Amino acid sequence: MPRWTALLAVVLAACGGSADPSKTEPPPVPVSVTRVEQRDVPLDVRAIGNVEAFSTVSVKSQVEGQLAEVRFKEGDEVKVGDLLFVIDPAPFQAALDQAQANLARATAEAKNAEVQARRFAALAKSGIVSNDEYERVATQAASMGAAVDAARAAVENVKLRLDFCYMRSPIEGRVGRLLVHQGNVVKEKETTLAVINQLKPIYVTFAVPEQELPEIRRHQADHPLTVTVTLADAATPPVQGTLSFIDNAVDMTTGTVILKGVFPNADEVLWPGQFVNAALTLDVERNAAVVPAAAVQTGQEGPYVFVVKPDETVEYRPIKVARSAGPLAVVESGLAAGETIVTEGFVRLAPGVKVTVRQPEPGGVRTGAAQ
Repeated sequence: MPRWTALLAVVLAACGGSADPSKTEPPPVPVSVTRVEQRDVPLDVRAIGNVEAFSTVSVKSQVEGQLAEVRFKEGDEVKVGDLLFVIDPAPFQAALDQAQANLARATAEAKNAEVQARRFAALAKSGIVSNDEYERVATQAASMGAAVDAARAAVENVKLRLDFCYMRSPIEGRVGRLLVHQGNVVKEKETTLAVINQLKPIYVTFAVPEQELPEIRRHQADHPLTVTVTLADAATPPVQGTLSFIDNAVDMTTGTVILKGVFPNADEVLWPGQFVNAALTLDVERNAAVVPAAAVQTGQEGPYVFVVKPDETVEYRPIKVARSAGPLAVVESGLAAGETIVTEGFVRLAPGVKVTVRQPEPGGVRTGAAQ
């Protein structure tokens, strides 16, 4: 055999030989994983809520006059009976003095008329004066007595209006900004001077679909229902209250019904006008299997997850999701507590693919997903 033929045979044999499996096998796919947990999961109805003051009072003057004093600072907490405003009392004090003088005059005149009536009664009995004259004097005495009653009522009315000059808080709460400043003239029952909001306790109002109403009422009949609200500020912990009100009609335009939760709000975390996330807890499902909602994928046959097997390969696992619970999915069937599932890195996965678990970066921050 010629030398070039033998050399060609050696080259062909080398090219057709078996390759090293470690050099042809695809590398493991990096993924993030978690274990299926078993925990108690609340059955919640979630909605966007709005914080409302427990009680709101618009402070208006019941008399017309000049605003003489403001006895609070904007934003102050006030209690029932605290003095807020003073309307100039001088005109009303003068009116009271005049009314009291009128009462004194009417009282004196009534006493004199009563004396005359008694004297004419004795004279009429003796026949010295006629009965007509006696009746005239008696009628005049009765009229003077009525005038005393009218003068006394006038005094009480002016006293009341004088008392209205000193405007006090009718509720306990926090007063808002000053709407009319000292020196201005305010009109009777028209001018709003300030608004007081009662913040402790406080309401959170939210609307739920009418389809939820039967379940809400059924659970409420069994036990008081808890309302949990969370604020946009992640640093503020959730606040819990109690469902206190279900509206008596469904809004036909939106198909929702209004509910209210009442909260102690001792630390005033909730503030009127805030928007919050509200969760009405109807019941608690015990020992439910839960996974992160982000781990559940959706295919043509429904939801599924990738389960990591002991040999570090993944298995396609169809599951049945009962419901969502915030960032979690409650699994009705298909998974058991303790199994490991993939949470990130799905793009290159397929049944039987080998995976490697990403390790957290220094400081506990997980590496980004390659999706």
